[in-house]
Amino acid sequence: MDPILLARIQFGANISFHILFPTITIALGWVLLFIKLRFNATKDDAWMNAYRFLVKVFALSFALGVVSGITMSFQFGTNWPGFMERVGNIAGPLLAYEVLTAFFLEATFLGIMLFGFRRVPNWVHTMATFLVAFGTTMSAFWILVLNSWMHTPAGFELRDGVAHATDWWAIIFNPSMPYRLAHMLLASGLTCAFLIAGLSAWRWLRGDQGRDVAIALRLGVTLGAVLIPVQILVGDLHGLNTLEHQPAKVAAMEGNWETRGNVPLVLFAIPNERERRNDYAIEIPNGASLILKHDPAGVVPGLNEFKGQHPPVAPVFYAFRIMVGMGMAMLAISWLGSFYLWRRGALPKLVLWGLVAMTFSGWIATLAGWYVTEIGRQPWLVTGVLTTAQAASAVPAAMIGTTLAMYLAIYAVLLVAYVSVLFHLAKKGGNPPAAPAPAPMRLQPAE
Repeated sequence: MDPILLARIQFGANISFHILFPTITIALGWVLLFIKLRFNATKDDAWMNAYRFLVKVFALSFALGVVSGITMSFQFGTNWPGFMERVGNIAGPLLAYEVLTAFFLEATFLGIMLFGFRRVPNWVHTMATFLVAFGTTMSAFWILVLNSWMHTPAGFELRDGVAHATDWWAIIFNPSMPYRLAHMLLASGLTCAFLIAGLSAWRWLRGDQGRDVAIALRLGVTLGAVLIPVQILVGDLHGLNTLEHQPAKVAAMEGNWETRGNVPLVLFAIPNERERRNDYAIEIPNGASLILKHDPAGVVPGLNEFKGQHPPVAPVFYAFRIMVGMGMAMLAISWLGSFYLWRRGALPKLVLWGLVAMTFSGWIATLAGWYVTEIGRQPWLVTGVLTTAQAASAVPAAMIGTTLAMYLAIYAVLLVAYVSVLFHLAKKGGNPPAAPAPAPMRLQPAE
């Protein structure tokens, strides 16, 4: 195989595995802070029992996120030396800011958060939880700044082919950064919400029906129901921003080949890149024009306008539909669950099993969204500045293929182990039963 394609697959495999865990911990830190504040306010042990269970999930996810993140940094030197040679003056400081303002903060206070309850004053433990949550968000901020700059570079100039910063404010707050950051933070919130709801539903179905489980289940379902409409709105705004700055990506997402008005919304098709058309298309007339231009007759750019300079169509096209489809499933199950919880005080077993099935739905949606984003940037690594081919190393294909196989094997084992441990923790429970609280909480599976 082409060594550049193998290197791309290898980096894609690494970042796909890595992103699974920050996607959980970014939001879970804030959920833990909310739970701890509720415990402080109510002195209800059910809240603390929920905290004790979820902090184990946080610790496991954080550990795998750190370990898997280290391997990506190696690849900048082994597979993509041209990246730092060309844009290291900008990428290097941004990555350093992430370490200095986020990783050190997390590492310093994580131990207090995990093991400090009853060992330090309660306010110190609460503050440690806040600082860890803040650190995970700051980490996401700096990584998203760099990633967004690679999509919509600003605030720099090229000197002898090397990028030099001229305006750090413009670099940090580049045109796509606010949309990309908001979209990712909401994705993390949804991933966390469905993980909590799924694990709690599984515990409930197994007979672990303590008040701490009911609290976590209600929290997960409610959080998902609140965040998914916001994510749909932000996703639309992000799509409009992408249309402005990366029209070829949007054309691939929509499977639109010709620049024209009255563009239909393609629900499903098989993109035929060789003949530059869609086979077996199922379409809604004028739908894409209406969404992207807010006008049924709006003109939308087509792929033929970017011949030779647009991303591979099929992976972007399919990944976008997987992301949207998973979002619609999240909307349906979370709103249905919220209806039963808040109007009837009970969840049918069918809904509980649905939540279990959706435990890792956030992972699927996040990965699909990242594939749209990153494959959709091709052939550029930094849009308009550096192509993927220009950044690649001369490492032989056989060497890359060997290490890729090793990575995939290790990641498969770690992923199976991670999921197994999560459900083992859920099965074990381990928290003492909470004392009844003043306000009753009814959550019984409906027949």
